[in-house]
Amino acid sequence: MPPTQSTTSEGTWPPLPQSSWSDTCATLQLWTQIVGKIRLALVPHLNHCWNVTLYPTVRGLTTLPMPHGARMIQIDFDFLSHQLLIDTSDGARRTLPLQPMSVADFYHQVTAALDSLGAPVQIWPVPCEIPNPIPFAEDQTHHAYDPEFAQRFARVVLQTTRVFTQFRARFRGKVSPIHLFWGALDLACTRFSGRTAPEHPSMPGLPDRVTRDAYSHEVSSAGFWPGAPGIEPFFYSYAYPEPPGYADSTVGPAPAAFNKDFGEFIFPYEAMRQSPDPDAALLQFLQTTYEAAANNAHWDRPALEVARVD
Repeated sequence: MPPTQSTTSEGTWPPLPQSSWSDTCATLQLWTQIVGKIRLALVPHLNHCWNVTLYPTVRGLTTLPMPHGARMIQIDFDFLSHQLLIDTSDGARRTLPLQPMSVADFYHQVTAALDSLGAPVQIWPVPCEIPNPIPFAEDQTHHAYDPEFAQRFARVVLQTTRVFTQFRARFRGKVSPIHLFWGALDLACTRFSGRTAPEHPSMPGLPDRVTRDAYSHEVSSAGFWPGAPGIEPFFYSYAYPEPPGYADSTVGPAPAAFNKDFGEFIFPYEAMRQSPDPDAALLQFLQTTYEAAANNAHWDRPALEVARVD
């Protein structure tokens, strides 16, 4: 199949103005929560909630294989052909179109598809990390799907994964996979110093056991968030616990800076994509914000880092 228009236009890093796709973004976040909760129900717990995340593919997002008894199930968002694919290890498949539909309809179609495969899954049917959540089965409010912007989002996630993979390779200590947390729809990669962290305070929309598992150890974490109404997409980087002097550290490139409201360093996506060398700009942001965390918290950098070859 020849490339679609959106894969050949706009370059490597496509525009992703939140104002142009905020309704689709909100709907897509809820769809990924439904699929992510299926993964949460099926995959045994891993530290830092790594069992619940989704993963970028060349076509969108995947759950990776999930055990259901002796069978394995995988669910993929394909944002090139605009389909949701549900596959089993014995060769069965169900395909659902990705098109404008309510969250309730999506929830019922996914549930029915799993039932028809003989693989029913029960999930907690209420969104997480969202103010005033509507149960999935009742949500007729969110129903937008713009295929162009869904595909752009997937491309940004994949390109971010490409650069994050290069950055991740610079660290020999414990480091997370590059994965998408469906609670906030953000792609993340986290480095660990190896030291335990103080108990994390409560966070709205999440049980304490989740946040305290996620932040049981000292971290420097970076990611990409597609934004929300009134907030344009950005790359972020934060440290937990935040060491003294961290927020005052000099990072680059401009206009990257510490945002007190978010409690993290922020580099606007649009500034990155408009820079002369977007990949280099993003790597600089990742490296300088990591160094701000590691230096101010006195990480054992020689033991944790790999000699730079890029």
